[in-house]
Amino acid sequence: MTGNMADHLTLAFGLLGNVVSFMVFLAPIPTFYKVYKRKSTEGFQSAPYVVGLFSAMLWIYYALLKSNVMLLITINSVGCVIETLYICFFLFYAPKKARMESMKLIILLIVVGFGLIVVLTQFLAKGVTRGVIVGWICLVFSLCVFVAPLGVLRQVIKTKSVEYMPILLSVALTLSAVMWFFYGLLLGDFNIAIPNVLGFTFGIIQMILYFVYKNKKPVIDEKVSRCEDKVAELAEEKLPEFRDQKIIDVVNLKALLHADIHPVFSQNAQKANRAVFEPQTLPNVPNCTIEVGA
Repeated sequence: MTGNMADHLTLAFGLLGNVVSFMVFLAPIPTFYKVYKRKSTEGFQSAPYVVGLFSAMLWIYYALLKSNVMLLITINSVGCVIETLYICFFLFYAPKKARMESMKLIILLIVVGFGLIVVLTQFLAKGVTRGVIVGWICLVFSLCVFVAPLGVLRQVIKTKSVEYMPILLSVALTLSAVMWFFYGLLLGDFNIAIPNVLGFTFGIIQMILYFVYKNKKPVIDEKVSRCEDKVAELAEEKLPEFRDQKIIDVVNLKALLHADIHPVFSQNAQKANRAVFEPQTLPNVPNCTIEVGA
């Protein structure tokens, strides 16, 4: 009876883990919608999607070496497809430089990295040992992935802004970590359970920081603040030139304003009985200035 209950719970947590992880895989869709609208990937990086693809492939390989972990294969197979689509979409809209950097990362991580893991474990390890080695690789890599958000946490604390830490994604990642922790614990597979302890911990910390800083006034980065102060100083140096320039020098303005118009008759005009009017300026009129109030 207890065994059946454990099996049912394992299946339940595995199914819930699949559902939540699927939602996490769909989280970047708004990002790629922005890329589609802008027709450019500027401001975005392909690294998270390449790392996600590598992680999914690694867990599939591990699951194939184990037994009774079919739910681990299903979600990571879906993840491989989704992450591949994201990467192809990114490469299509990426500038040449970003595309080349992404291709280098793909070759380094997917082709060389994953290829070496498969080849070395197939030829240098046998039976249960192979599964243990791949399990430790998955564990270490998952720990590195879960530690990655520490940079975001540091930025949130430093700037007192949660702009770059979406709460929905943090909640989804936390729930996913909880589901997979219990799935690994009930299976007795600590390579699955242990990394998700760290994932759950960081997820809770992210949510706490979100509610602490969501209504705080953001702190402007010191470098940005210095740049803004420098721009303000330069603007202040230029403004007095325009503020103090209250006198406009107008050459012969008085002559133009006081010009007398006298009729001058030319021979052709006399024949046509018409008068040609030409302006006659007053002689010896000095230059003058007009003062304009500020």
